Amino acid sequence: MTTKIFHMELYPLKFKPILKERIWGGNKLNTILGKEKTKSVVGESWELSGVDGDQSVVANGFLKGNTLEEIIEIYMGELVGDAIYENYGTTFPLLFKFIDATDVLSIQVHPDDTLAMERHQAFGKTEMWYILEAEPESEIIVGFKETTNAEAYTKHLNESKLVQLLNIEKAQSGDVFYIPAGRVHAIGKGILLAEIQQTSDTTYRIYDWDRVDAKGKARDLHTEWALDAINYHCEAPYKTAYTSRVNDAVNLVDCDFFTTNLIELTQSIENNYTMLDSFVVLMCVEGSVFIKMSNGTEEKLSKGETVLIPSVAELVQLIAITPSKLIEVYMK
Repeated sequence: MTTKIFHMELYPLKFKPILKERIWGGNKLNTILGKEKTKSVVGESWELSGVDGDQSVVANGFLKGNTLEEIIEIYMGELVGDAIYENYGTTFPLLFKFIDATDVLSIQVHPDDTLAMERHQAFGKTEMWYILEAEPESEIIVGFKETTNAEAYTKHLNESKLVQLLNIEKAQSGDVFYIPAGRVHAIGKGILLAEIQQTSDTTYRIYDWDRVDAKGKARDLHTEWALDAINYHCEAPYKTAYTSRVNDAVNLVDCDFFTTNLIELTQSIENNYTMLDSFVVLMCVEGSVFIKMSNGTEEKLSKGETVLIPSVAELVQLIAITPSKLIEVYMK
């Protein structure tokens, strides 16, 4: 049961994580990121979601217990930004996750907005990954080694040799991979990462390593649907190059759907969001910080936690409690 919302001043909002059981999941979301321990194998923690049926619920302050959609309905542009509210209404446009891959994920691709709207009446899915931890042999599959075509792709897929065409990257902590719609990809085993994506749960599974579940059943593949969703061009390099700077924001990804920066903190900094007509989401991937808005509201953010800064925030102070790293995300 939700509480009645009175139009009071907004503050840094935390949400209750939505934990997702996955065949390839593990226990790092609990042991490393402090998520609730469950009996099932958890692969994903949906930190902030406006997906139908998986609406995030506020976990702190006077809005506690209300869904993301409910508070957008009340606060509109004050929460998400005027232009964003005009374009998306009460649908929150981005989805934030932490992912723990104990085993390799399926090779997959996502449709773009045009194809997804035509087939599923949904948004497409462009996303990015920031790797928190990776085991020594961990790898990421992303894109093609060389430009190919649907015919060669289909031949290799049918012969279970698709990997021969794909680009494989060694993965390590701090790596960033941008995955626009149409780019074939898979997260390798032994990887813990943060994912920022469009609000969409539309995935075309291409190959699942011939896995079966406890009942001996294989997961569905979307072979035909994937064919015209795939970008067959080689677009290397696939790993995003960046140079971190302490106590400053460094851009990682700047695309039509989101802008993502890395903020490495050892002290206090002040961010001026006055001219930004957007919410800001901060995901803490290392350490802990205090977040103080200019209206006097504040919140502590620790590793594995995510906070939504409302669009009305102007000056926001980030104070490092310990050396910290934050992923900062907004829309232009």
